[in-house]
Amino acid sequence: MRVLAALVLIPVAIGVAYAGGWWWAALVIAVSIGLFVEWRMIVGAGSMGWIALGLLYAAAALAASIVVRLDPVWGFAALMFVLLVVWVTDIGGYFAGRGIGGPKLWPRVSPKKTWAGAIGGLVLSLGVAFGFAAYGIGRIGPLLVLATALTVTSQLGDLFESAVKRRFGVKDSSHIIPGHGGLMDRLDGYVFAIVAAAAIGLLRGGADGVGRGLMVW
Repeated sequence: MRVLAALVLIPVAIGVAYAGGWWWAALVIAVSIGLFVEWRMIVGAGSMGWIALGLLYAAAALAASIVVRLDPVWGFAALMFVLLVVWVTDIGGYFAGRGIGGPKLWPRVSPKKTWAGAIGGLVLSLGVAFGFAAYGIGRIGPLLVLATALTVTSQLGDLFESAVKRRFGVKDSSHIIPGHGGLMDRLDGYVFAIVAAAAIGLLRGGADGVGRGLMVW
């Protein structure tokens, strides 16, 4: 079920990202609402501080996803770079972690994650940078640095969500995605990575050129 769900969801995400415009905005809005709903399910009654943090979490994912894609020339490439780095970070972490094992990354928060998995995710993310550079989409040096920054933030996002769930004694954010759990379980790394990407692109390219600021160095 995990593989089948991925085979359906990934092409849909790429197709909508390519279409951009209102298609992408509608998907991102729906997902962001889902993230906040799951956050409320995790924290329960919680304090207003936790609820406000969840609203900020969902709103940041929404805003960052839209502004990165907004660039008509570089938006799709920038968004795909972020998505691919997040996906391969997850894949590399899973297979390297299970295949190699070794010391835990942060056992108190996430007992299954290992340093080997973190390095495995980093290696594959660097492969994404090499792939983009090979096709003339960006320069290899900056892309390697960018991939490293995004894979680290992606893994921090994963640990952040694990810490929140552990704080409230929850295993999965929901069961909306067969074999994957909830939206937060699948998008925790993406949220942190896309926000970091948007911040970098905004600083370098301005509000109307976030994608360019991210990919053109």
